[in-house]
Amino acid sequence: MKKKFLALFMTVSLVASLTACGGGNNGAGTESGTQSNSEATQNNSEGGSDTQSNSEGGSDTASEGDNELTVWCWDPAFNIYAMEEAAKVYQQTNPDFVLNIEEVPRPDILVRIMTAATSNDLSSLPDILLIQDTEFAKTVMTFPEVFDDLTDSGIDFDSFASAKTAFSMVDGRNYGVPFDNGAAVAALRTDVLEEAGYTLEDFTDITWDQWIEQGKDVLAKTGKPMNATTSGGAGFASMMLQSAGASYFDADGNPDLVDNELLIKTLETYKELVDTGVLLEVNGWDEYIGTIVNTVAVGTISGCWILGTIQTAEDQAGLWGVTNMPRFADVAEATNYANNGGSSWGITSNSKNKELAYDFMGSTFGGSVEFYETILESAGALSTWIPAGDSDVYAEPQEFFEGQAIYSLITDYAARIPSINTGLFYAEALDAVGTAVQRIRDGADIRTELQEAQNTVEFQMQD
Repeated sequence: MKKKFLALFMTVSLVASLTACGGGNNGAGTESGTQSNSEATQNNSEGGSDTQSNSEGGSDTASEGDNELTVWCWDPAFNIYAMEEAAKVYQQTNPDFVLNIEEVPRPDILVRIMTAATSNDLSSLPDILLIQDTEFAKTVMTFPEVFDDLTDSGIDFDSFASAKTAFSMVDGRNYGVPFDNGAAVAALRTDVLEEAGYTLEDFTDITWDQWIEQGKDVLAKTGKPMNATTSGGAGFASMMLQSAGASYFDADGNPDLVDNELLIKTLETYKELVDTGVLLEVNGWDEYIGTIVNTVAVGTISGCWILGTIQTAEDQAGLWGVTNMPRFADVAEATNYANNGGSSWGITSNSKNKELAYDFMGSTFGGSVEFYETILESAGALSTWIPAGDSDVYAEPQEFFEGQAIYSLITDYAARIPSINTGLFYAEALDAVGTAVQRIRDGADIRTELQEAQNTVEFQMQD
């Protein structure tokens, strides 16, 4: 099994490296890669003399000082910045604390884990490292010797959105401390809706059937589809599926594609969205962003991190509103909530200061409203730590979004997202279903394509 994972990790590394060459490498996922928050933040290195950020390399092992930790993560403007601010908060009660931060690209972290584990030498690993949510469970299950079980660490995992913690859980045990929020939102141009005779409330708490019918009317009156998505992937369909509490895998981690009635319903609805023109498929990320900022579409349904991109269109301030995504009408478990993107922090078994790491993470990412208020204002980093949603900063009206308190709203959304079993091969299932989606859109039989997708995933799961 491990040989197969080594090959998969090397493939992930190559693909992610090529993606990083074309843009940012932030912790939030996107429909077709990563997005950069570099314009939204600053490094703030002047404020933390005991926080050492080293993008050139340097110490890449767990810290041996009694009050010192080492962290690996990527993106100075988002993840590294958040760690720097966390250290400042922790130093308020622990002034001698030192945090060494090394900038390591996301794919390189996976390769370094693989190298350490296969050489049976974990001494090169740091105390804390960042892993993308969709890769977390697979990495833990492939290299369990690398990760510390955090279930009994004292960190209050119940205070995070359950759908977020599920990404870093294996066999009911916690291995990751959640970070950024990927709750799905429907962000819509309210002036375009008004032109068609609608308000944001008309698209709130509704079903996909209502979305399609109203979307067809909006399209007829304005010439604009409700939203767009990139073709060739399963990101949009995955949000639809998760909102109903369903996954590509069953409770035992086996692929569940062919006879998954909710997946079939999802793909039927997706095809109807495209066929009616309510959902526009485009060829790549840049074109997708263009549909948003150039008002080609009324808006978008995506992870909440997309709001940073929307706000780059400064001339559109006050013309946007945020609400939840549609749900399936005749599915008892269906909700208006899903997740798209995000990452979590792991603590390594190699750490010589595990108790310090527990306390640091539990006091900041799992315990400080002040911390989350700071990174929200400076980096637009939204929390899945539920108490942050009650803070004054999160409750502040946002002028760009017609005065909505969008940050507390999105934190509430995150708490309502159904938890699903992502399985060990979730990324492979996404690729296989993405291929099926395009063929089904072009008229292929749904069950035939899902059988092909299931065969593909089952082959990849073979020892």
